[in-house]
Amino acid sequence: MTELPADRTDPRPRERLQALGPEALVDEELLALILGPCGAGHLAPLLLRRFGGLHGLERASASELVRIPGMGSARTAAVRAALQLGRRLALSEQPRGAVLRSADQIHRRLGPRLRHLRQENFVGIYLDARHRILSEQRIAEGGLTACAIHPREVLEPAVREAAAALIVAHNHPSGDPAPSADDLSLTRRLGIAAEALGVRLLDHLIIGDGRYLSLAEAGLLGGGD
Repeated sequence: MTELPADRTDPRPRERLQALGPEALVDEELLALILGPCGAGHLAPLLLRRFGGLHGLERASASELVRIPGMGSARTAAVRAALQLGRRLALSEQPRGAVLRSADQIHRRLGPRLRHLRQENFVGIYLDARHRILSEQRIAEGGLTACAIHPREVLEPAVREAAAALIVAHNHPSGDPAPSADDLSLTRRLGIAAEALGVRLLDHLIIGDGRYLSLAEAGLLGGGD
């Protein structure tokens, strides 16, 4: 949890925001503004403590939030809406036609959407020869530990889009982005199948809680079995 500065004497986040701008406010103050009356007193720090900061709050379900004394359905809706706006803003930074050149760019695009999910989701990003985004598609949604994927499901959109290159990514609900044996096996099979179609597999990103692993950067894009 982000602690309030010890020397801050003005407890009113709205006035501080107006005078100093939102960048000057810590997490508790911004959350208090979203929560409205009573948020600054106890509810904002309570939420951050209960869920382990903003990342944990982002992963919290509506039923978990509404059970917190003082939240209720209105405040729960406000917090979830604010978090969703943050995710959409992050995703809008690289629209169709944007160029992807690094794993960090991929993570900034997909991390806000995938890192909080409690089930594995597998996403494909399809690129032209200059690595400009042609489309992005969710390929599959699975359980807590895996989602079943066949290379054919990933490559069918690549054929439709006439893509020259492909990036895939999925989340680990555990928060640990370390690749499993299945992750490495799928990556190897996908790379072979893509090459046969003249499509280059550029990377496979595994997204955890605030962390990610690029199999390309780790030298694991060829698989491990």
